[in-house]
Amino acid sequence: MASPVPDTTTPVTSRKRRDLTRFGVALLALLLLNFLGGLYFFRLDLTEEKRYTMAGATKQLLENLKQPVTVTVYLDGDFPPAFRRLQQSVRETLNEMQVYGGSNLHYVFVDPSAAGTEKARNDYYTALLKKGLRPTNLGANENGKRVEKIIFPWATVAAGGKEQQVLLLRGNQAAPSDVRLNQSIEGLEYELASAIRKLNPGRRKRIGVVEGHGELTNLEAGDLIGSLGQFYDVFRVNLAQSRPQDLKTLSALVVAKPTAAYTEPEKFKLDQFITQGGNALFFVDAMRVNLDSANRGGMLSFPLQLNLDDLLFKYGVRVNPDLLLDLNSGVIPLVTGALGDKPKVEPMPWQFYPLINNFSQHPITRNLDAVYTKFVSSIDTVKAAGIRKTPLLFTSRYTRVLPSPVPVNLNDARLEPDQKLYQQQFKPVGYLLEGQFRSLFANRAEPGTTRFQPESLPGARASKILVISDGDFVRNEVDAKTNRPYRLGFDRLANTEFANRELVLNSVDYLLDESGLISVRSKQVTLRPLDKLRAVEERRRWQLLNLVLPLALLGLFGAVRAWLRKRRYASFGK
Repeated sequence: MASPVPDTTTPVTSRKRRDLTRFGVALLALLLLNFLGGLYFFRLDLTEEKRYTMAGATKQLLENLKQPVTVTVYLDGDFPPAFRRLQQSVRETLNEMQVYGGSNLHYVFVDPSAAGTEKARNDYYTALLKKGLRPTNLGANENGKRVEKIIFPWATVAAGGKEQQVLLLRGNQAAPSDVRLNQSIEGLEYELASAIRKLNPGRRKRIGVVEGHGELTNLEAGDLIGSLGQFYDVFRVNLAQSRPQDLKTLSALVVAKPTAAYTEPEKFKLDQFITQGGNALFFVDAMRVNLDSANRGGMLSFPLQLNLDDLLFKYGVRVNPDLLLDLNSGVIPLVTGALGDKPKVEPMPWQFYPLINNFSQHPITRNLDAVYTKFVSSIDTVKAAGIRKTPLLFTSRYTRVLPSPVPVNLNDARLEPDQKLYQQQFKPVGYLLEGQFRSLFANRAEPGTTRFQPESLPGARASKILVISDGDFVRNEVDAKTNRPYRLGFDRLANTEFANRELVLNSVDYLLDESGLISVRSKQVTLRPLDKLRAVEERRRWQLLNLVLPLALLGLFGAVRAWLRKRRYASFGK
């Protein structure tokens, strides 16, 4: 009988074959995963607040781009760590957007200070200023030291020969710098997506600005009309002359500081527009104030009869006949003396001009900076079936309510306010109403006719209404030399621009944007600050831990691996 053939395969050859087989299987698995990844796209966001997840409205907008969009970000360069976080967040947001925008979305980062000479750098700064990009001098505390840097926290979005400026550093200026940076990061997706949407060609909606009752003129509301006109078709509307079918072509009506009463037929047309699915923004005063009279020795302010109280009451709110005074207020110019033969004029705090810095967390007002009001009144809610009422703006905790009639005298600004009188707090001065509104004229005859109005209209749609108890909220100041309007919210005395303009544009977006993009402003990124005192005290220990421990673990791993290899191969020689 023949002897068996000896197995000449050595353990080394068998192990090599096994390793090659494993490598081949792993390679094929990677190729298969890569192929499947190309067919089925997905991304995983493991952060608690889903900070890297685009909203559905943003994805849809980017996937449906009809033309190339280029985003230029002026945040390149060497920044302190706090500002670098904003820079990195912008880059991450654009990376996510590029995933869905594909070849139609491009972005580039530019360093405005990278010019080789000081003249070239100043020329570039001047070019940015002409485009409306204003620099910001921001400060942050880094390792116990104050760090300041001039930056241009802006981006420009260009598409189809048009360009839109985007302010990347927003938030409340009264908040600490780290909180404001975090608020800006929370709003990045909305600011960039909103700019892209406004440049994306599509059907422009129509907005009517009501006239005929002493409302703001085209000059007094110039910035409001101009700002809305960039994205919507804006028209002046006279309710007395308009036909109901004309109003049906509008998506929203703006009532901006009327001073004369609405007639019943006009109010009927306004009511029918809203109850049949139209949206409206009311910026109305409850009290009549004449500053010329107040400057000449004082006046009594009485309720302003606009014949709109019953309409708003039916919709769910009541603008009260009172005036609110707030210790957190703006200023007025007063003559306080003389400089030679000229009067000395100084800005003095005026409690009738509350600065509103308390907002709800609604997308319209989230992370909003302070807004400026003049002779504002409180607002109460009343029962209205099916209507959701959201308070948006509140006075400070140091508020005083003066019921009608209210004495108004500019000389009172010279007096130190008695803080004991300012015991009321957080009075709402702005409300958002949403739902299917019921007509004020239901079960009544149309004014001037015998046509009976039904309780409900078939096919009526839900509507949205914004009510702010200050007509001057949308009134811009006018440059006396050029007769041109300043930006809405700009106060020449304080040399500060308040967020009135931003709030109005956010409100119109919320009322008219059916895609729901405005809801992206609700995005929240949790700020998790370190304990600064403990960080300073334990700094050296954590530095050693981060530097020495990884090297020690790496050295230990190498020593153990070498010992195991030596022991393993030593057994083959036996």
